[in-house]
Amino acid sequence: MRTAQRTVLPVLLAGQAMASLDSNIVTVVLPSIQRAYAADGATVQLIATGYGLTMGVLIVTGARLGDLLGHRRAFLSGVAGFTAASALCGLAPSVAVLVVARVAQAVAGALLIPQVFSLIQLRFAGRARERAVGLYAMVLGLCVAVGQLLGGLVAGADLPGLGWRAVFLINLPVGLVVLAIGRRTLPVAGGDRSVRLDPAGVVLLTVAMLALTVPLMLGRQYGWRPWTWIALLTGAGLLAAFVRHESRTAFPLLDLRLTLRAGIVPGLVNCCLVSAAYAGLIFSLTLHLQGELGVGPLGAGLAFLPYAVGFGGTSLLAHRLPGRHLPAVGTAVFAAAVAVLAAGGGWPGAWSAPVLLVASAGHAAGYTPLVARLARRVGPDGASALTALNSTGPMLAQASAVAVFGGLYLVGGLVWAELAIVATLAVGVRCCLPYPD
Repeated sequence: MRTAQRTVLPVLLAGQAMASLDSNIVTVVLPSIQRAYAADGATVQLIATGYGLTMGVLIVTGARLGDLLGHRRAFLSGVAGFTAASALCGLAPSVAVLVVARVAQAVAGALLIPQVFSLIQLRFAGRARERAVGLYAMVLGLCVAVGQLLGGLVAGADLPGLGWRAVFLINLPVGLVVLAIGRRTLPVAGGDRSVRLDPAGVVLLTVAMLALTVPLMLGRQYGWRPWTWIALLTGAGLLAAFVRHESRTAFPLLDLRLTLRAGIVPGLVNCCLVSAAYAGLIFSLTLHLQGELGVGPLGAGLAFLPYAVGFGGTSLLAHRLPGRHLPAVGTAVFAAAVAVLAAGGGWPGAWSAPVLLVASAGHAAGYTPLVARLARRVGPDGASALTALNSTGPMLAQASAVAVFGGLYLVGGLVWAELAIVATLAVGVRCCLPYPD
């Protein structure tokens, strides 16, 4: 077990970090990309949201493919595909190629990410598993928190004159190292021969998610025309059909029986709401900093340094913090800090740094221990299903948040976006009360 902790866990977490960071690290360089290609706003938003939307649509299928093919093989294949797609992003000669490459990244990430949690649940036991799950939750959340900072630092450093392209090309050495070590250290195991893919479920879920998310992404740009509402209604109907199909098929794509266990649904809902609130906050603040205040990518990234520090520090200590209501308390603190930002006019100045520090601490306290509790409740048998649910929900929530809160920012300004975020977190607090241990 000590060998596994020293080799397997770092490889898994490095792969997780690489794919998770790319959902946020790009946001801070979007203005640079827009200027480089003279792209319109809709295309830029597609670069930002297309990654999360594609991964959110496919990650359930990726989790099931891990059961079918073997988690090791699926993980390494995902890392290889993600590395190659990152190279294409960094070398993209046009904005169209960049959009396609971002989608390819997301497809590979959808295969990579579900295997990390599944391998942790299956290969670790007892206290070692609890520590591994805690580190997994910390890395998962910390990648979200530091994405803006790393994006600003990498782009601002202008490594070998690459500018924003370095944000993608930095994945190459990371991916190659993960592949090299992973091939030697990850345990070899075949797939489960009793598992079937359920093509009907794949089609139903994929079409349903596309019908739901595309209007959320493009509706504001097109004035919420009738097709957007038709698509949303169609998506809702197809999602209901998917749930019905999954409850009847002998080989479900997603084992929805997991949601019947006490505390699972409210916990997952709060994970989604907190993720949406964070994505909306960072996206609107980035637009405000670089658009209204004229701050460059490096300055914008450094502005979020307090958030990264607060989240990382609190995540490391979260397992020592007492109280069964820690997720609710953390979410409430997050909401209160955003409310202070709104009361101060959105971005009040020097004292915004400590406010962001408090917000990030609340974010970590509301998220990291919650993921660990969910993992403990489902055990190894529910690893794939929990991974699929806790990856799909927050990713789609983040993508929708960019459209919703970003739209509020563009229409009513930063304060209105922040007030909507506070309301979202208030619902999250309610979901966690009460929440069983």
